[in-house]
Amino acid sequence: METWINEAWDYAQNKLSRTRGRIGATFPNATYGGQYDARDPDCWTNGFWPGILWLAYRATGDEEYRRIAESCEEQLDAPLQEYEQLHHDNGFLWSLSAVADYKLTGNRLSRRRGLIAASHLASRFNLKGSFIRAWLHEGSEGLAIIDCMMNLGLLYWASGELQDPRYRHIAVAHSEMALREFIREDGSVHHIVRFDPETGERIEALGGQGYSPDSAWSRGSAWAIYGFAIGYRYTGDIRFMNAARAAADYFAAQLPEDLVPPWDFRAPADQLWAKDSTAAACAASGMLEMAYLLEGEEAERYRKLGAAITESLFRHYAPEDPAEEALITKGTGSFPANAEVEVPIIYGDYFFLEALLKLKGESEIFW
Repeated sequence: METWINEAWDYAQNKLSRTRGRIGATFPNATYGGQYDARDPDCWTNGFWPGILWLAYRATGDEEYRRIAESCEEQLDAPLQEYEQLHHDNGFLWSLSAVADYKLTGNRLSRRRGLIAASHLASRFNLKGSFIRAWLHEGSEGLAIIDCMMNLGLLYWASGELQDPRYRHIAVAHSEMALREFIREDGSVHHIVRFDPETGERIEALGGQGYSPDSAWSRGSAWAIYGFAIGYRYTGDIRFMNAARAAADYFAAQLPEDLVPPWDFRAPADQLWAKDSTAAACAASGMLEMAYLLEGEEAERYRKLGAAITESLFRHYAPEDPAEEALITKGTGSFPANAEVEVPIIYGDYFFLEALLKLKGESEIFW
């Protein structure tokens, strides 16, 4: 094992053992002045902090991580029961909290939470167009987004738990739609595709958090890499691995020298300064997932690339200020909305830590 991996793990473990006390059972999203904020329980990013805690608990056995993660999970009962605030991101929320808890501790209440979340996610499937509807706002009835590929693991898991293929059928149908409508020939991806919710007819692609409908939002590429790899893990469908390959190869071909992408690979030159370390971290973990699922030289190629990206994040994007709570800096949430541009973001930390633990030999994932 490369020396830097242990150095990076020690760095992450030492920081988490310090920051967990102040952050506690809250829901951090981004840091301001070196400290993570706290979001309402229905924010889509609220699974990532408990996910980090469960990763740390699995690696160390430290019961304090478990205690805080369990408290976060209990608070997520509010949006789970209210229903009106639920959306396409149930996987982000409950795969990394309740499902992780169940996988590690056998907690039956956590299993129940995960199954409820999966049922709500499945209910968003539109038979016309074969897509899981994104968001909640008026006008979103026909929208699907590439991000949702990361939520499908919750459905695959639920099918396995219940020995009921219906959830898996929905996940596969949505993935097949994404193969047709989101993945371009060069391996880049759309962020949003709009369908007619009555007929299922494809209407248009939208730019979303990318620069334009025809651009290449880097985190969208990362969602595709990892999301399709998860689909292959559960189904063995080679089409999904081929999609992960295409997205990963496109992503890799566009990377700058430090292996951390701009927020959109096809943004105008005067906007390429804005990095997105969250895209790098997610893509790295996705490529390491591919390496676990593949064999031979191809597996080693993706492992090396995932490791190189993770090492660059550690060496160049770990904050210089030791008081900064985040593990890595310069994530970009939404450049078009001028929201969270080049700031530390919790899902960047999650995927960075997940990638590190994969490099240390951990093969089981919470997704």
